[in-house]
Amino acid sequence: MTPLARVFVVKIAATVLFWAGPLLLVPEQLLAAAGLCGKAVPLVRLLGCAYTALCIGYGFGLREVYSGRRPMGAIAVGIVSNAGAGAYLTYFGVTDGWVGWPLVVTVAAWASAAATLGIAFGLYWFGLRDVTGSGSRTATGSVRRTVR
Repeated sequence: MTPLARVFVVKIAATVLFWAGPLLLVPEQLLAAAGLCGKAVPLVRLLGCAYTALCIGYGFGLREVYSGRRPMGAIAVGIVSNAGAGAYLTYFGVTDGWVGWPLVVTVAAWASAAATLGIAFGLYWFGLRDVTGSGSRTATGSVRRTVR
């Protein structure tokens, strides 16, 4: 498995287990215990659907990697999504946006900030770097030399 494929697998698994699944399936009582009021539940469920859709896109990207192609769409979407989420989570953390939230939610938010920034970096490092140079990396990690 290539490093880029590993990034996609980790991203899909973590998103399904820690975000999409819980946001879609956790009972309203547990959401309320985590600090989300009943009026926010429809938005929480919609967010779970959006995360599921992202996972489907990452799955198509993973298929492209296994086919030996660079999945530029999935890489770009993943970088924007994860870097944006990581930046916002970090911002909320350093500006005391989670004051008064249960400790488990605060820990999960900081862990998510670190994970999403790590995923964005992994997608950049293994997916985009050296694309326009004299030797562009293929999806399998080998270096393709351009003859001039």
